[in-house]
Amino acid sequence: MTAIIVIVVVVLLVLLYISIYNSLVRMRTNAQESWSQIDVQLQRRNDLIPNLVNTVKGYSKYEAKTLEQVTSLRQQIAELPANAHQEKMAVSDKLTGALNSLYAVAENYPDLKASSEFSKLMEELSNTENKIAYSRQLYNSTVAAFDAKIQTFPSNLVAGIHHFTKMDYLQVPDDAKKNPQVDFSDLNN
Repeated sequence: MTAIIVIVVVVLLVLLYISIYNSLVRMRTNAQESWSQIDVQLQRRNDLIPNLVNTVKGYSKYEAKTLEQVTSLRQQIAELPANAHQEKMAVSDKLTGALNSLYAVAENYPDLKASSEFSKLMEELSNTENKIAYSRQLYNSTVAAFDAKIQTFPSNLVAGIHHFTKMDYLQVPDDAKKNPQVDFSDLNN
């Protein structure tokens, strides 16, 4: 009778171990897949940028610096290694800023704003930026769940044996945390 109890306990422990291991693998895979979604959206944005730059070039010969910056940042993202998550996000944030400058440039050219091709590209980029933001949130949520799992008992034992390590969150750049300075003093003049 005692042998049967021992065998049942051992079988239950083995099943628990397998279950924990499989859930850790699933969670790590989900985190990797959520990063992949960010990468897909970054690539989608990179594919749209040359069309946007060419459209703006057709209307403006004076905004070369802004166009060069957008093109340069796009190239930097393409050249970064796949596992350089923080670096990709830092360059991506700079690219978002450069694209905002490009949007502002468009305000100076009514014909460009009226262009259906430009409007379509702007809408596509805006949608892509929203998808990037959502994908970043999903990635951080997935990483949080994975990190919590590898730190809690009993899964931390299995995680330690199989060398599961914490994953890094995507961080907000320091300049994005600063409060914008609003100055309405010129409105009174």
